[in-house]
Amino acid sequence: MVVQTMWKDRLSFSDLEGKAADGLLARIEGLKKLGCGILRFAVPDLASAEVLGNLASMVSMPLTADIHFDYKIALRCLDFPIAKIRINPGNIGGKDKVRQVLSKAADLSRPIRIGLNAGSLPKDLALKVDEGSLDNAAALVLAAEREIAVFKEFGFSNFLVSMKASSVADTIKANRIFAQKSDAPLHIGVTEAGPLIAGVVRNTAALLALLEEGIGDTVRVSLSDTMESELIAGREILLALAKDNSEGQPKGAPHQWIRIVSCPLCGRSSFDTHGFTARWQSRLYALEKNMTVAIMGCAVNGPGEGRQADLGITGAGDKVLIFRKGKVVRTIDAAEADAAFEEELNRI
Repeated sequence: MVVQTMWKDRLSFSDLEGKAADGLLARIEGLKKLGCGILRFAVPDLASAEVLGNLASMVSMPLTADIHFDYKIALRCLDFPIAKIRINPGNIGGKDKVRQVLSKAADLSRPIRIGLNAGSLPKDLALKVDEGSLDNAAALVLAAEREIAVFKEFGFSNFLVSMKASSVADTIKANRIFAQKSDAPLHIGVTEAGPLIAGVVRNTAALLALLEEGIGDTVRVSLSDTMESELIAGREILLALAKDNSEGQPKGAPHQWIRIVSCPLCGRSSFDTHGFTARWQSRLYALEKNMTVAIMGCAVNGPGEGRQADLGITGAGDKVLIFRKGKVVRTIDAAEADAAFEEELNRI
């Protein structure tokens, strides 16, 4: 199971030079450490294709080019080591243009994602949805089947499909229907899901329902937030499915992933869980370790509620307690909390 995200900004050649390039490559490496398996970029024109093509030669992360309306952009992207092309054959041009893209992709053994959204259905299907004679989910499936028929007509089988809607119900229904009719790999997610909290809730509701039924091969949690938030949300959704895995990791996960358990704070709390979590979250999530870390607010419940944690921290007055599997192993002054926690983390 692969978690992916999409680059939020438009790139230019200046981003591939000097300090800007150092920052760009460092961030991509950071996304990789968070568990990103594929990174997608919008490619609205040929100049963007040139930039992405050059970037693909600079990173080990598989990059996907997201293309609409102009088949020539897809053809140019295929000249570079870009791992995958995402197109909607319905808006890429006539059959001959689609054939040229498929032929070149086949020669290079490059996969293509057929990407369909409820907001960009073919006009005849959109009209039926507006009239009420067809629902969004059924329209997405019909649109996908049309595009697959084009691919099969030209003998191209190296593809996967995505059918996304901003509605949780439509996303679930469309993918369920399609999975019953086809064994094509599916990329799943809720599109235009909203800001952080709303987007995480909507994606979790849809993805858990589908993944528990074995539907979905790659996932993206689409958020009006950072790429890092998308990746953390995606991996947490997969970890939520790991209850039947004795090692506590999603089957097929590309990384070992840390779980963070943290207290929301209350009037009993004497340890700043919010501040400590904010300081440590990025570093913890970047570690490739199969372990649980508990950040608890008070000594009353801290070691007890976090007794399953491989490493935990809590506070009592001006003292901080570090514990393993519910047993306190260190008691230090609050000022020493971060240094002591780091020492214990490094011992694992």
